[in-house]
Amino acid sequence: MTYNPNIHHRRSIRLKGYDYSKAGLYFITICVQNHECLFGNVLNNKMILNDAGEMVTKWYYELGNKYPDKKCREMVVMPNHFHCIVENVRIMDVPITDAHVGASLRGRPINDERGRPINDGRVQQTNDAPTHQYGPNNQKFNATIGDAMDWFKTMTTNEYIRGVKNHNWNRFDKKLWQKNYWEHIIRQDGEYNRISEYIIQNPTKWFHDKFHKSVDG
Repeated sequence: MTYNPNIHHRRSIRLKGYDYSKAGLYFITICVQNHECLFGNVLNNKMILNDAGEMVTKWYYELGNKYPDKKCREMVVMPNHFHCIVENVRIMDVPITDAHVGASLRGRPINDERGRPINDGRVQQTNDAPTHQYGPNNQKFNATIGDAMDWFKTMTTNEYIRGVKNHNWNRFDKKLWQKNYWEHIIRQDGEYNRISEYIIQNPTKWFHDKFHKSVDG
């Protein structure tokens, strides 16, 4: 299947009978309700995240803690949407980052020098957010991509609501994210490379993007 850079512009139809918990790579796009720009701005072809955008980034990398058989690959937070590639890995390929898979992990991932979370199983305590626990009762294996995305949307929505209340973030209209999302099953290495590049270069295409045009009307 030839990769179409505009594939996220149309609603994805789930493949009937396809097991979305099986090993593989999935290209995901989630849009903000009404395409409102809540996560920052694009300046000089670079995405400048605000606090809400940084929050979305944090929760993306938390997926790997909640779901140890999910690997967070390329991603980008745009002003009003989010692209990522999530990999389902086989249970036997899940690295053991603590005493055993399912060991209790608390807090946020440690950040690198750029302030981005490191998804390597290490964590730190913070005073500005609730503590999260990923122990045997909270980690999930064999979840579908849909289940993982629902969790991501719930966690980001809950923290965004706290941001509205405590830090005067812009309010959203009833829902932070649109109900559905777009997904594409990546079946070939070449396709993965093209989609990865598309995600990385997304800020440079912002002013020609359908999601930007939808803001302008």
